[in-house]
Amino acid sequence: MAIQPILEVKNLETTFHTKMGPVRAVNNVSYDIYKGQTLGIVGESGCGKSVTSYSLMRLIEKPGKVTGGQVLLNGRDILKLSEPAMAEVRGGEMAMIFQEPMTALNPVLTIGFQMDEQIMKHKKCGPKESRERAIEMLRLVGIPSPEERYEAYPHQLSGGMRQRAMIAMALSCDPTFLIADEPTTALDVTIQAQILELIQGLQEKLNMTVQFITHDLGVISEISDRVMVMYGGQTCEQADTSELFLNPSHPYTAALISSRPKFGERVNRLATIEGSVPAPYELPKGCPFVNRCSRVKSECAGTKPPLVEIRPGHKVACFNPL
Repeated sequence: MAIQPILEVKNLETTFHTKMGPVRAVNNVSYDIYKGQTLGIVGESGCGKSVTSYSLMRLIEKPGKVTGGQVLLNGRDILKLSEPAMAEVRGGEMAMIFQEPMTALNPVLTIGFQMDEQIMKHKKCGPKESRERAIEMLRLVGIPSPEERYEAYPHQLSGGMRQRAMIAMALSCDPTFLIADEPTTALDVTIQAQILELIQGLQEKLNMTVQFITHDLGVISEISDRVMVMYGGQTCEQADTSELFLNPSHPYTAALISSRPKFGERVNRLATIEGSVPAPYELPKGCPFVNRCSRVKSECAGTKPPLVEIRPGHKVACFNPL
């Protein structure tokens, strides 16, 4: 019997209706994540990473809307759930660590109050049990004096502490699937390393399934089992992490990897990707990377390349892969 993925995303489409016309920020994206696995999603700013995750959580606000596809969480299509039913899934079975904890946390409510609100809703427990659970989770994520931090307001915590509190809140209801949306972006390098180590340790301890979003290839190589590279709201490449870094097949993936500084190697100038990311309403008809690609063929401009498997588990959307 085949193992069922925890999450199956099939042909997901998210469209924003703007004055310039409809803009498809997520365009026909499909992927699976299995139990205990981490999928890293990487790409430049504006490529659709965060919109994909907000679409899974059904947090897209007007003028945006999920306009197609399926999102199967443990076999159930959560895009078809009523909003009350989705509210039970969101924060319970499925949780998210947001990119900036200072804006994600309510500044006028204590950390404990915000955690209690979620725990009592999903765990169906009283205030005493909720407080014990919240303090237990704050201790689990390495926050010192958790009883005191439980009573603190977000502005009374450092950036690293706020991020740990966000992680504690996300994990407080034992989710089977966790989305981490660039959780280390605003942190210094030392705290970033601690947060990554914390997420990895908790994932192993709780056997969670994780979708980790970042633009940092170094982080992706360290934390992910598989990687999906996005550009222009579409999937360029999917592969196991080691396979992707050893054998990048899409020109965009190869360009991203070559633009990284390499440890111990002195260079005068890092490699760059010529041109700039087109606006979502200016994407070409064919391959979204066609205007910046060095391997263009005649069909690239007019036809969208399908995502095809070129090696076992390695998929790429390119007419002329490396």
